[in-house]
Amino acid sequence: MIHPVILCGGSGTRLWPRSRADKPKPFLPLIGETSLFEQTLTRSADGAVFAPPYIVTGAKHHTLVASQIDPSSSAQIIVEPAAKNTAPAIALAALRLPSDAVMLVCPSDHHIDNTTAFVDAVQSASILAEQGHLVAFGIKALTPETGYGYIKRGDPIGGGYAVERFVEKPDIATAKAFLADGGFSWNGGIFVFKTGVFLEELRAHRPEMMAAVERAVANGRSEGLVFYPEAESFGGIAGDSIDYAVMEPTTRAAMVPVDMGWSDIGNWQALRDARPRDSEGNSLTGPVDAVDCTNVLIESDGPRVSAIGLDNVIIVVDGDEILVTTADGAQRVGTLKGASSQ
Repeated sequence: MIHPVILCGGSGTRLWPRSRADKPKPFLPLIGETSLFEQTLTRSADGAVFAPPYIVTGAKHHTLVASQIDPSSSAQIIVEPAAKNTAPAIALAALRLPSDAVMLVCPSDHHIDNTTAFVDAVQSASILAEQGHLVAFGIKALTPETGYGYIKRGDPIGGGYAVERFVEKPDIATAKAFLADGGFSWNGGIFVFKTGVFLEELRAHRPEMMAAVERAVANGRSEGLVFYPEAESFGGIAGDSIDYAVMEPTTRAAMVPVDMGWSDIGNWQALRDARPRDSEGNSLTGPVDAVDCTNVLIESDGPRVSAIGLDNVIIVVDGDEILVTTADGAQRVGTLKGASSQ
């Protein structure tokens, strides 16, 4: 059985004003009628393949997580005392599982179009994980994206590849070179490995972090299916991502290639591109009139929005807030006063 570990944090400020502190991106129905978090749960719901999930979240979002889980589910929730990035969050779950368990680590706020391709990749990755590899999903790069990290494919190893190197977010010229090379994939932050192997590598490369997480778990408390790590030990951790803490320094990194219609829905432009669009490339939601418009995303939860002759523009009306930006400006929405003050 593969054990899903779903990381449920962050504020999603680049999708402001829809995504706000009291109900951020993972819990919103941005594509379809269920939230991104609920869709993440559904992708790993096949009881023949997956064990009940562990969900790692903060106290601020605990109630939202609980409200979107099937009441009959055996999902377990780990409530982080503080946000310390992905490496400590994953370690919390790993220490609650047997050392030989295979973990599937997933963000809670990504969109995947092809669930079959996703599950096939998980099963291929689990074979490599059983052999002692820490496996990243190498998502097929379709465009020269500068907002994603990349993975350089190395030599073939049973059902996947060794990782030659991880690359941080590139500039546009480098991203175009990666796409032309053909040996680079997007790093979507999805990983598969055995808990014992991950913890061994974390201990080797971040011993202080590992020791602090161990103390937090040892001194934590359970209330039914909810686990509360001890706050003092966890709060003293110098947080870091799994990429920096483990995947980049380890010699055990592997990758499985996958083309599954993936998007991190990292901003409004990404959401526009992931949604169904009309023949002019427009995504229109709510009371909207768009005349001679192309490649626009317009959505409103109340007032009518009327637009003429726009191209590559995004307009969002949500309650008392209105956002207007070019698609190219979507990456900077999180820097706006409204987004940063929520």
